[in-house]
Amino acid sequence: MESSLDVKKSKKEVPGNPQLVTSEEELKKLAQLDQTKYNYTVEDYFAKPKARGFQLSPNGKFISYREKDDNGKNHVFVKEVTTEKVTRVIVENEELIRGYGWVNNERLVYVMDKGGDENYHLYTATIQGSDSKDLTPYEGVQVNFLELLKEDKDHIIISMNKNNPEVFEPYKINVITGELEQLYQNDDPSNPIMDYIFDKDGNLRGFSRLINGVDIELYYTLDGQSYEVIKKLSWKDAFSILSFNYASDNSNEAYVVSNLETDRSRIYRYDLKEDQPIEMLFADEKYDVAGLSLSRKRNYELDYFSYQGEKRNVIPVSEYYKKLHQKITTQFPNQQYSLADKTDDEDLYLIFLQSDKCYGIYYSYDVKKDEFKLLYDLMPHLQEEDMADMRPIQFLSRDGIELHGYITLPKIALEGNKVPLIVNPHGGPQGIRDTWGFNPEAQLFASRGYAMLQVNFRISGGYGRKFLESGFKQIGRKAMDDVEDGIAYVIKEGWINENCVAIYGGSHGGYAVLRGLTKTPDLYACGVDYVGVSNIFTFMKTIPPYWKPYLKIIKEIWYDEDIEEERAIMEEVSPVYQIDKIKKPLFVVQGANDPRVNIDESDQIVEALRAKGFEVPYMVRYDEGHGFAKEENSIAMYKAMMGFFAQHLKGDN
Repeated sequence: MESSLDVKKSKKEVPGNPQLVTSEEELKKLAQLDQTKYNYTVEDYFAKPKARGFQLSPNGKFISYREKDDNGKNHVFVKEVTTEKVTRVIVENEELIRGYGWVNNERLVYVMDKGGDENYHLYTATIQGSDSKDLTPYEGVQVNFLELLKEDKDHIIISMNKNNPEVFEPYKINVITGELEQLYQNDDPSNPIMDYIFDKDGNLRGFSRLINGVDIELYYTLDGQSYEVIKKLSWKDAFSILSFNYASDNSNEAYVVSNLETDRSRIYRYDLKEDQPIEMLFADEKYDVAGLSLSRKRNYELDYFSYQGEKRNVIPVSEYYKKLHQKITTQFPNQQYSLADKTDDEDLYLIFLQSDKCYGIYYSYDVKKDEFKLLYDLMPHLQEEDMADMRPIQFLSRDGIELHGYITLPKIALEGNKVPLIVNPHGGPQGIRDTWGFNPEAQLFASRGYAMLQVNFRISGGYGRKFLESGFKQIGRKAMDDVEDGIAYVIKEGWINENCVAIYGGSHGGYAVLRGLTKTPDLYACGVDYVGVSNIFTFMKTIPPYWKPYLKIIKEIWYDEDIEEERAIMEEVSPVYQIDKIKKPLFVVQGANDPRVNIDESDQIVEALRAKGFEVPYMVRYDEGHGFAKEENSIAMYKAMMGFFAQHLKGDN
């Protein structure tokens, strides 16, 4: 009987078909094809920094950070500022700490899942490293953070799909005991609540409900008891409450971002009781705007607006912040900055600096001393003079739409040499966009002599509603045309060897790889598909349960198989049905526990190609989900990818 039990234990089931997976020995051989000696290794770009994730306690007496040990585990430490005493307060074991933060001056919280399955649990620990516990010990349940509650140091507000896996409900949770109080019921899964709107005191002021899968009703309360519909919207409309205006005598006044009146989203002061804008505060002609910052210390004074243009833009508003912004930009004129953290008294700031050539540096700024001090350089070994420029570009699509993107060029391209190109379509695809800054992938590719192109194709976010919606029902079609037009543009500029173009991407970008190899098979020399969709039909049938209420929206963005014409398009743009068109080498990478793009998507394309005699290296990691988060897995993937590109992309260059 013992022997029988042991056999059963050894036959542990794993996701997907493990027989399809390429052996570690073969993957290492693939990596070894990148034999040239370079100034920087893959590890130099993708090993996690020795320390990172710096945060201040609310009173500024402590600073926390993550530090990597010799085994690659990233624990959380707390350092007392005056004594410099350091305590390890959170230990990372087998599962990764996916995020952490302060809830008060004595306690931190952190989240973990299992192998990338995204069913996050919320944990807590004290600054002494004691009393660590799982506050949400529920299997198959995802926790999301909603509100910190600065006025109540023992509680935060979270949401969980604890009662129904398809919908989330809000809870107030005691971060010491784990005691839960459910704040509202999401009891109509056919018309679920999507977003909860709380004020700083933890009062539920409103929520938005999805009606019939595509419409939205915004509910608001005046008395804290009854909730009434104040606005009916389409799911395509942007109307969201950024914050209530606590500086106003009108308790119903809020800062709202909206595109109801204009193509680009704008920020307004808005009266929710009257359902009327009070004042348009900020807009940009070319880009959506949505960021603002308030000062709790100074009675919630409006400090600045921020938005993504070609680069991140910060627009100071208050006199206080104008002075601070001037100090920072004068001290660091060639860097892009963000405020990583600040104390409640605003007497100490953490400033994070970055550029296209700088991975990231933390400085502290002491207001009383008027003093900047270097706190930590995340990647000091990556010298800026050795890194490549990321250039914003602008061009017209074949049907006359203005498109934006970025090209990262190796130095030899700037000397007049035509170089191989790796085009990297972003994930999403809807509402996501590429931005300017340090990109380790782009810098790795440039160090090997490859240029990297990023195109914000139609359906990308940040460029207005019309641009976003022009990509609906165009995934794999006009959205791919835009990527191809970007390639044509950089070739025309004289930077690129047109015979050496590769396509690489993750999630929707992985789908774009497979679609590119079937749509324009002669354009690419090879492709790398990272957790990409291969079959839109099966993709929609394997989405996680909490995506199911949004399936009609997904179908409006992608395609609806119940509409005969769209079903035909789905077959046309699903790569697994176009296998015979693939004639260039393909490398596939997948996380086995991916809840968004099921491993079956990668298994399908690998199995189908191998059935027709096509060699496809296939890397799977059984402790990962939608993208690799563990350092050793990322490094192994990029090493194999560099070997793959060395084998298939160098061409006659």
